[in-house]
Amino acid sequence: MPELTAVTILVAFTGVFLICFMKGAFGGGFAIVGIPLLSMVMDPVTAGGLLAPLFVAMDLYALRYWKPSTWSKQDLVLLLPGLVTGIGFGYLLFRFLDHRAIAIVMAAVTLIFVGLWFVGGGKVTIRPRSSPKAISAGLASGITTMVAHSGGPPLAMYLLPLGLSKEVYAGTTSMFFTVGNATKAVPWLLLVKPAGNDWILMAACLLAIPTGVWLGWRLHGKLDQRQLYRACYGLLVVTAMKLLWDGVSGYLG
Repeated sequence: MPELTAVTILVAFTGVFLICFMKGAFGGGFAIVGIPLLSMVMDPVTAGGLLAPLFVAMDLYALRYWKPSTWSKQDLVLLLPGLVTGIGFGYLLFRFLDHRAIAIVMAAVTLIFVGLWFVGGGKVTIRPRSSPKAISAGLASGITTMVAHSGGPPLAMYLLPLGLSKEVYAGTTSMFFTVGNATKAVPWLLLVKPAGNDWILMAACLLAIPTGVWLGWRLHGKLDQRQLYRACYGLLVVTAMKLLWDGVSGYLG
């Protein structure tokens, strides 16, 4: 249980605000960008338990901006069964999976994906939908979001090559993680069992949600299609490097 100090509250609030900003701007999937801040004042597993119910609150608030008209329903139908199944696998294997190895493999695959996009000139090359790819992406995202709150890369690797409009890309991502975060909230709470100060800290962090999501949504409106896709690929690099660092430092430590 983290000690409830002004520094702890400020750091946790900032981390949650950053995650909310990413959700407003890109629809979600980049929660791992804010987790390093929370890890400064609590261990990563406690941070995961703290974030699990906050993700649900963020998602519900974000639906104010990412309405059903922004969802690619044909992709969600393919993605969501794998997502829920992956979260189930992740929960069952949470205590036995080597999180470090998963982080390194996910980082390597993500960097290769971004590297191929960069070699191709940084253009959005539209590729046809593939049911096997969608199911695999949903499954991989479910496992990684359960064990490391890093389900964004597998989903992005499926959605980005489809060339969706920026609103549909963000809305589909938002709805995908709305389902995923609601599904994994109970397993995470069972694993971590928050008490006392944890709930007080969650309540304080709730205040970061409205402004964080709104500011992110405003940024989304200012970016054109190409800028948003470049930002998403750039964030994938940041996410991959964070995963790589977590995995490698875990072995070295």
